[in-house]
Amino acid sequence: MHDPDALFKFPRSRDGRKLLARWYGDSRVSTEVARWERLAELTLASFGAPELTFVSSPGRTELGGNHTDHNDGRVLCAAVHLDALACVAPRDEPTVELYSEGWDEPFRVDLGDLEPRPSERGKPEALIRGVAAAISRRGGAIGGFSGRMTSAVPAGSGLSSSAAVEVLFGQIQNTLYNRGGLPPAEMAMVGKEAENLYFGKPCGLMDQMACALGGISAIDFGRPEKPRWSRVPFDFEKAGYALAVVNAGGSHADLTDAYAAIPAEMRAVAELFGLPSLRKLSLDKLMRKSSEIREAAGDRALLRAIHFVNENERAEAMAKALGDGKIKKYLKLVKRSGDSSWRLLQNVMPPNAGRDQSLAVAIELSTAFIGKKGAARVHGGGFAGTIQAYVAVDRAEEYADFMDARFGRGATTILHIRPDGAGEASV
Repeated sequence: MHDPDALFKFPRSRDGRKLLARWYGDSRVSTEVARWERLAELTLASFGAPELTFVSSPGRTELGGNHTDHNDGRVLCAAVHLDALACVAPRDEPTVELYSEGWDEPFRVDLGDLEPRPSERGKPEALIRGVAAAISRRGGAIGGFSGRMTSAVPAGSGLSSSAAVEVLFGQIQNTLYNRGGLPPAEMAMVGKEAENLYFGKPCGLMDQMACALGGISAIDFGRPEKPRWSRVPFDFEKAGYALAVVNAGGSHADLTDAYAAIPAEMRAVAELFGLPSLRKLSLDKLMRKSSEIREAAGDRALLRAIHFVNENERAEAMAKALGDGKIKKYLKLVKRSGDSSWRLLQNVMPPNAGRDQSLAVAIELSTAFIGKKGAARVHGGGFAGTIQAYVAVDRAEEYADFMDARFGRGATTILHIRPDGAGEASV
């Protein structure tokens, strides 16, 4: 915790600018200094607290393992510079009062009651309460706090705005009341529980893990209650590549069933083998039982199961390629991942797409622009939203202009991999 004067001066200090460069990239330091100072100014104007602190949680990008986490698979993911940022102070009473950019009234939550409230489902208050409850169940300390938050992770961007906020709420409790002692994986599981049980939305654990861990992470959900993970040291920029996401648009309306069908069909195949997920199945086993799978679960279910088995192995190979510094091999695997998502997983175009095939167009335009040096693939859930592209660093701005001209100003975001997960800014 820090006094208001030290807090306000931190972003512009030598140590502050060094941290901001690490988290956001050199080119964004001035913008972030202004953002952090503005947040501190608004917080101090709202709450005359003697001690405050900054807490930040990054968004995430999926690098490999498209639709593998929900079937106990492997993923490769990374934290990114776009973050959820809060300036907070502890309170004596177990009450949260948190203002957020874009909301007229603060979120107010009484942590004296940690039971789920149906009236809060789908609201930020549910996440605040759910995160506190999950920490308490694990034996962690919780308490009230006051403050303000802002998020640079756009909703619907495919960069996990909800996971960033969940992990932020957990890290606030961790910072204020647990001396930062709760490990990142616990913070991730806390966020998932809050989203599932309190917010009322099913989700995997990849997004929260990426936000909590930071950097590039290879995660294995073979034991979903206790995932294994390792850091993958690699710098795309130093290797000559910029990592970008493009919001290609397209409507997410009426896609709930399409998203739900992917894990459902994969599990339907697993059940034919007496298994809860596809994790323990091999391609050989799928081939030998392909006729039975087609009859019982359908052709698409078989194709999606084949995607899972191959993509699960590919995610591991992608992590190894980066760890070995073999960027060309990695990019070949990226292309294969994208091809598999398109042909087998079938999450590039919505069912009955008709005229709306924005992801397919974005991938093809990117592939034509990039040529042989780079790759493009669907990013995240698919059907609508974002694609991911690797572009030569010296063509990154040109690529962004090219895609923005076709999908709208600001559609393209050049990402900086943030090496640190959610945490307090040390002043």
